[in-house]
Amino acid sequence: MSSFRIQPPVEPELQRLARVKQHIKKEVPALGPEMLAFFKQNVQKRQTKFAPIAECWQKLVPDFLQQHTALESFNRGQLTVLVDSSSHLYELKQLLLSGLQKQLLIGCKAAGLRKIVLKPGRWYETGEDPNDQKLKF
Repeated sequence: MSSFRIQPPVEPELQRLARVKQHIKKEVPALGPEMLAFFKQNVQKRQTKFAPIAECWQKLVPDFLQQHTALESFNRGQLTVLVDSSSHLYELKQLLLSGLQKQLLIGCKAAGLRKIVLKPGRWYETGEDPNDQKLKF
């Protein structure tokens, strides 16, 4: 003879607990289309505006000043450049006044550059080590 046991019926409270404890995964929308839209609206649009100007800036501005500047924005023909210290701001302003600005305006005419504005500011955070620079976002 086999020993089969008959299971008692599951109580309603246990059924309710099983239903409540059951983990139902919520459907999450795909991130890919949102990232593509963000890229096309913000990154690609900005890159197409800045690329020719940045290339011209890199060619004409001396290396020692490039390390202390960042192209912040380009709007309605006006390029805003951040300069990290007042001494570098003064040097760059003197270079622009001595003919660099005219060269930049001619070199970036196709991009629509009409005016260059210098502004003091930092685009990075410095840690304990002055050479350790982290970008701000």
